[in-house]
Parts: sequence; structure tokens; C-alpha cells
Amino acid sequence: MRLILTANSSSAGALKHAGRADLVIPIERRFVWGPPPADAELVAYLAPRTTQKPGAHWLDHVGRPIITDIGTTDVGLVDLFRRYEAVELWMETEPSAQLVLIWLLDHLHSHSQPLNDIILRHVDSTLVDEEADHRPKWTFPGVEITSDHLETATRAWHAYREPTPQAWFNLLKSDLSILPQLRRCVLELLEELPGRTTGLGASEMRILELISAGYEHPSEVFPHYRQRFQRRVFDYWEVGALLEGLALAPVRAVSGLAEWPFTIEMHNQKSRLDRYKASRLSLTPLGKAILGQAEDFSRHNPIHRWWGGTELTNNRLWRWDPTLVAP
Repeated sequence: MRLILTANSSSAGALKHAGRADLVIPIERRFVWGPPPADAELVAYLAPRTTQKPGAHWLDHVGRPIITDIGTTDVGLVDLFRRYEAVELWMETEPSAQLVLIWLLDHLHSHSQPLNDIILRHVDSTLVDEEADHRPKWTFPGVEITSDHLETATRAWHAYREPTPQAWFNLLKSDLSILPQLRRCVLELLEELPGRTTGLGASEMRILELISAGYEHPSEVFPHYRQRFQRRVFDYWEVGALLEGLALAPVRAVSGLAEWPFTIEMHNQKSRLDRYKASRLSLTPLGKAILGQAEDFSRHNPIHRWWGGTELTNNRLWRWDPTLVAP
């Protein structure tokens, strides 16, 4: 019996259809957006069900077929691992998936009881876009997870949750090769800190670049156009919030957004969604100046967002230059 864990349901579906395991479960937590969950919340999330509220247990977020295969909604992650002869982690290269990986490895590190061998697959391409007939031929190398994997992951996970980005930045000074995608993840997340001269992160700057290049409708500057958008940290909903921040700020960098807020409720109302899609975006004078490295968004607008465990505000604005710049 083989169990595979991955970081999103689309990848899980591809692996299941490829016949790579008896059970494939996606762990769809995202840690690239919003305030960090408390340690106790994360421990309870993966533990056996006791008093967790609805939505606070990992099996609250999987489909009914998976629950049917498991036979319960109450088991903890580690206890489920012990039911299977083989357990594999297939985490893709995007930063969100790599954060899930180091979180899960940190969770395993906290358990003193030995587990059966767990294999880490070194996935180095997307699992979703592969042609169906190629999937059975996937040959990503796998290695047995050792204490070195667990210790590196724990160090990185705790660094990301620190109240400043310094420990995360310092990971670049160490050997991270045992987790082959981690160094790239560290850099990509650092690039989402506000730029030293612009006050905007890499994804926000990419939105401005695309609008400047003539992509005027919101959907044209979203990350589902992977080759065009280029940045890999944020998903559809998160980039929608970034665009809204640029377009609705007291001093706007983008004009022309015709509908908001960017919520499920807006998406469920066809007239509102149509207005949103028909928006014709353009750069304001501030947006053009920021794109030309001549202005700083944070000088004109309030900043309040989270980057890992770091709360970014105008008075506490860690920046990227491309080196870490303290407030």
C-alpha cells in the first residue's frame, strides 16, 4: 500500500490518474499570504481529531472519495503514515509547495516515535500540465528522508516564522542542497519583500510591467499565464488582492479597476464579474514613476501586510535590494 502527499488537488489528481499510489492526498495550506497560524493551531491541524473546530483539521479539506478510502475523518497525519507500507512526498517547485514541505518535515521531526521509511521525490517540474500519457513515465528521483532532511526543514520553517526576515535570509549562507528546491524558494520569497526604491514586491512590479506593456484587462496580468507572469509565489486570489491594493490605494498606481472587492461573492455575481473582467487598466503617474524606479509606493500609501512571520508596515518595512535591507 502506497500513500502520496502533495500540495494541491490538481497535482494529486494527476498522480492518482497516473496510478502512482493507492491514495493521494493534497495538503492545501498556503503560507505565503496573511498572518502566520499559531504553532498550536498547526499542531492540532495534523493531529488526531479531538476538539478541533470545523475546518481546523487536515481531513476537513479533502474530498469524500479520500475520506472513503481512509475510512475515518479523525486520524492524525502521522498515524495515517503508519498504516501504509510506503509513504512519498511529491512537492512541486513553487514556494507555496516548498513551505508545505518544510512544515510537514518539521512536524515529523517533532515526533520521537520512529516511522516507516518516507521517500522525498525530487519533483523538478509541474505535475499538472504534463500530457496524460507521459504521467506513468515520471522518473523523479526519490531519497529516503533522514535526520538531515528534518533538521534542515525545521531550521527553515522556524526561520520563515520569525518576526523578521533575517533568519530566512541567513539560510542563503548555509548548505540547503539536501532539499534541492529550497534555495530557490528562499530567494523567490525574499523578492516579494518591498523593493528598496519602489516599495513594491516582485509580483506587484510584474503587474505594473504587464499593464505598461499593454495588457489592460485583469485576467491578462494574472498568474494563470505562467510564462507571461513569471513570478511563482502567489496564486489567482492573492494576485487579485495585490492588484486591488495597487488600484484602490489612496494614491493609486493603477487606474481603471471597475469592480471590487475581489471576493468569491463578486465572482458568484455574473454582472459584477463581467464588469471586473471588462476593466481597462492603465498606470497612473505614480505607477509610471514606480516602474521607472523614480518613486516609492510606500511614501504615498499605507503598508500593512504579512511576509511569513514578519508584519510589514510603513514604520517597519523590511526591503529587498537584492539583499536584505532593515527598516
